[in-house]
Amino acid sequence: MLDLSYIVQDMTNTNTDNKTEERKNRFNGESVMLTKEEARRHDLIFVAESMAEFHADPDTKDKHYKIMREHLNWFRQHNAEAYMVLLD
Repeated sequence: MLDLSYIVQDMTNTNTDNKTEERKNRFNGESVMLTKEEARRHDLIFVAESMAEFHADPDTKDKHYKIMREHLNWFRQHNAEAYMVLLD
């Protein structure tokens, strides 16, 4: 029988081994290792927050706070543990 298992990716792999990005809670310094996607979203939360605080126009503030909330919600759904340590 021909073994083709090396061609098909392991469907049970949840990519938990590629958590290469460290992020720290800005208040208590507790750190968590994140995937590149999680780290990107974590950073965007703080960029959106900074942009919202920078602008005086209420509509622009709301736009940036909406972006921030979208990434916070993504974190709650995809990595609740990291959310609790870094963002709660």
